[in-house]
Amino acid sequence: MGSFPTSLLSTFLRPNSIPFQHQAPRRPLAPPPSLPQPSACRVFSDRIEENQPTVTTTRRPKRKWPKKLISSTRKHRTKSVKEDQPLPSVIFKVFDDFVNNFIDPPLRVSVDPKHVLSHNFSPVNELPPTECEIIEGTLPSCLDGAYFRNGPNPQYLPRGPYHLFDGDGMLHAIRISKGKATFCSRYVKTYKYQTEKDVGSPIFPNVFSGFHGMTASIARLAVSTGRILMGQFDPTKGIGVANTSIAYFGNKLYALGESDLPYAIKLAANGDIITIGCDDFDGKLLTNMTAHPKIDPVTKETFAFRYGPGPPFLTFFWFNENGKKQDDVPIFSVISPSFIHDFAITKNYAIFPENQIEMSLMGMIGGGSPVRADPRKVARIGVIPRYAKDESEMKWFEVPGLNIVHCINAWEEDNGDTIVMVAPNILSVEHALERMDLVHASVEKVTMDLKSGMVSRNPLSTRNLDFAVINPAFFAVKNRYIYCGVGDPIPKISGVVKLDISLSEVDRHECIMASRMFGRGCFGGEPFFVAKEPENPYADEDDGYIVSYVHNEITGVSRFVVMDAKSSTLEILAAVKLPHRVPYGFHGLFVREKDLKTL
Repeated sequence: MGSFPTSLLSTFLRPNSIPFQHQAPRRPLAPPPSLPQPSACRVFSDRIEENQPTVTTTRRPKRKWPKKLISSTRKHRTKSVKEDQPLPSVIFKVFDDFVNNFIDPPLRVSVDPKHVLSHNFSPVNELPPTECEIIEGTLPSCLDGAYFRNGPNPQYLPRGPYHLFDGDGMLHAIRISKGKATFCSRYVKTYKYQTEKDVGSPIFPNVFSGFHGMTASIARLAVSTGRILMGQFDPTKGIGVANTSIAYFGNKLYALGESDLPYAIKLAANGDIITIGCDDFDGKLLTNMTAHPKIDPVTKETFAFRYGPGPPFLTFFWFNENGKKQDDVPIFSVISPSFIHDFAITKNYAIFPENQIEMSLMGMIGGGSPVRADPRKVARIGVIPRYAKDESEMKWFEVPGLNIVHCINAWEEDNGDTIVMVAPNILSVEHALERMDLVHASVEKVTMDLKSGMVSRNPLSTRNLDFAVINPAFFAVKNRYIYCGVGDPIPKISGVVKLDISLSEVDRHECIMASRMFGRGCFGGEPFFVAKEPENPYADEDDGYIVSYVHNEITGVSRFVVMDAKSSTLEILAAVKLPHRVPYGFHGLFVREKDLKTL
């Protein structure tokens, strides 16, 4: 999440950040010979004690954490302060503390670590592969493979402002084989993660929360520049956290964050998660890539894009079936840096929603955030042929009030003259980044006539729904069913609902046809659909299972649940008790056994 602030920082810190200027390709990191089990490390900052809800501090003992931090079955290790610190490190830490305590303390709730990292948002330790107990039902044979969920899990306790999007990426994977389950949690070993681990302290700026107001931005930029000049880190090797999603294409599995290159990962035979390193696709992907690439289930081609603070503000590209990247298509008709987090594809087109959220240096100069919603901007949707060589055939449709962050699906009708897209519309877009608890997302069906330029909109539900998925076999073609998370608020999911789009074609009423709420104190994450018979072209669209992690905030126990996607109650058919809790996070993916063997 959050490519804007990271890209902005990269613009200042990277020496070769001018558009179209050649850069030496970043080579992937060599995989470690083996992954040892986690051991205690020495650090500068403090970590959360999961069963002792206070902070041990060397400087400000008056700063305490909430007393209602959730206890884990694994205790967070307290790490000692490193005594033999080089003088430059001491100086930079003093400057950091001065900025965090006096210039820009974390006063806003949205960036106060005591609030953002409370309860089940607090981080956990890595966990090596551990066998799980099946506490309800049996695991279906079609679930042989692994379910991965990505999300933020800061390696070190933040010393200043911290936004949920800033956390280091951690993958939580449950490996299923012949009815048995093994669970593992590992950090994505990004350049940022590894550098800070080696140093023993957080030295990269929290780019999503640390650049609020001109004074704080200049101060933190100065500290970061000093660290770069002293060789503490090299921003040309990436400053992303890979905490957003997972994607499988070109016979590779990637952990993704839209502010950096994809990080290739694999699953060992024992269920351990191994980071191979960043992938620049033979030097053809020089900077960042979306965390939401789209894979055509028929052609196996992958379509993606990147956005950033400098022109071209949007660039479209795609990969062939073997994962070979094709040429960039810069989109110069996007005339301002816009927050384009997701997009959709049909059989012939790619569809880009440009919402009202954009980057504004003036907002930062005025003492606010560089990323904000502009009420004067008119949202629009851009349509471009999938295999376009340039943007000459791109068409834009103005759609006031349509603020799309995530796309669900899109398809063509009327012999290709009409495009239909289904996506949640953020009704309170001004709160999308600062106050997610105030955000309401209404799923809509948007129809665009390519000939007349007319656009019509039809809401499918009044509920607060996001993190929606479909049967992956129906990407880019007309589908009927959608499975959505019920925001309470996003990314906490209090349940899952099933929408039937066809109901909107009759009398345009509420399209929810099935629901499963997780119960008092229980919250999950994004659901994911797994087909029972993925190779059967005649199988019903909803013939499969919905899987997700669900955490009980009362007992502190996390589970992996399997729901019947056809049931009118989305009945839970199986549940696995996990060996430690899974913090709330972002997006997930199920990878079948045959695909795991290609990694």
